[in-house]
Amino acid sequence: MDDISIGALFGILLMLLVCSAFFSGSETSMMAINRYRLNTLVRKGNRSAKLVNRLLGKVDKLLGSILLGNTLLNVAAAAVTNIIILRLFGQNDLAILLGTLAITFMLLVFSEIMPKIIAASYPERIALPASYVLTPLITLFHPVVSVAGGLVKGVLWLLRIKIETDQSKQKMTMEELRGLVLDAEHFLPRKHQKMLLNLVDLERITVNDVMIPRNQIEALNINADANELRQQIVTCHHTLLPVYADTPGNIIGVLHLKRVPALLLDATLDLAQLREILNEPYFIPSDTPLLKQLQQFQERHSRLGLVVDEYGELLGLVTLENILEEIVGEFTTQSPSQTGKFLRQEDGSILLEGGSSLRELNRKLGLHLPVDGAKTLNGLILDHLEDIPETGTSLKIADYPIEIIQMQDRIVKVARIFPVQPNNRQ
Repeated sequence: MDDISIGALFGILLMLLVCSAFFSGSETSMMAINRYRLNTLVRKGNRSAKLVNRLLGKVDKLLGSILLGNTLLNVAAAAVTNIIILRLFGQNDLAILLGTLAITFMLLVFSEIMPKIIAASYPERIALPASYVLTPLITLFHPVVSVAGGLVKGVLWLLRIKIETDQSKQKMTMEELRGLVLDAEHFLPRKHQKMLLNLVDLERITVNDVMIPRNQIEALNINADANELRQQIVTCHHTLLPVYADTPGNIIGVLHLKRVPALLLDATLDLAQLREILNEPYFIPSDTPLLKQLQQFQERHSRLGLVVDEYGELLGLVTLENILEEIVGEFTTQSPSQTGKFLRQEDGSILLEGGSSLRELNRKLGLHLPVDGAKTLNGLILDHLEDIPETGTSLKIADYPIEIIQMQDRIVKVARIFPVQPNNRQ
């Protein structure tokens, strides 16, 4: 080393610091790179992405090689610094101490903190080109890393510490998936993010939350007068109609209106033929998650199900359309029978039907009424008051002032709600 000039030693030190920074930045970039973006590049045939993906597939060897290289370089940098100090100042304890502090500071700032910050900000730009250097180094360092890895596994075995290395066994929960979508708000359009969140939430929502209540179902009474049935079929705004015998709870089938026109050509409706073209009713437990029900609709090639409780009593019906609207929002034109559920007033208040679905009101009006209990506005008010209210009663639910405008048969027929601004809500 005596033949090497001071200038050359400083050059070697600088080179060691740069190489150490490379290893530090490579480690951070490899761990911070977006795996989903990386997989997309792999599918497109990007060679650098394939190398990075292969390195991340054996992350223990990758980290072992990076740490080995980094450690060797840092030790070498400290040794070169010590030689420089001895050349310049001789065996001076103070100079050696100051030199040790100086190289520690330079390694910390220029070879650790700064490259890691840059790599964390631009992981893809650093990880992809770094893979070409790291791939042969892993092969070169393999013997040493393997020995070190064996020693580590032996110590962990003695300490009875079990390490799970197979990432494929670590399944992502729905909450983690929801968090992933929320974290991607800077990469996804707001509308797309909301749709993905709605799709994840289908696991937590049941058909009971979105069904059309029994008293709002438009259905045919097979035992009604033929002319009355004809008129109802002609004026119906739905494609599928439940058919019952005498009482609405006694559903005997579902009528597909596309199969009816031939029967309407006769002067009188042939009820026997009408019975023959009925589809078998499809009954659904009320606690079925929407995600599962969506899959069942797909498997059965069905679009309508009748919701029943644990005793088999009809509660309502749910359609494929109801589930899709939970994901993408309302996308169909409502029939006249479904309009008029709310009416905006000049003072900013809104008149609402008591039977309106809380989820529908939240979605259409941007409200935040609680949906973890009652499913309709009437049910929410009755649960809150724990009594049958009178017309004119006022209350506040979730910071929303509500006034009962009309009662009918112990049911809230019409109510007025005064929306509050988001920044005024508690």
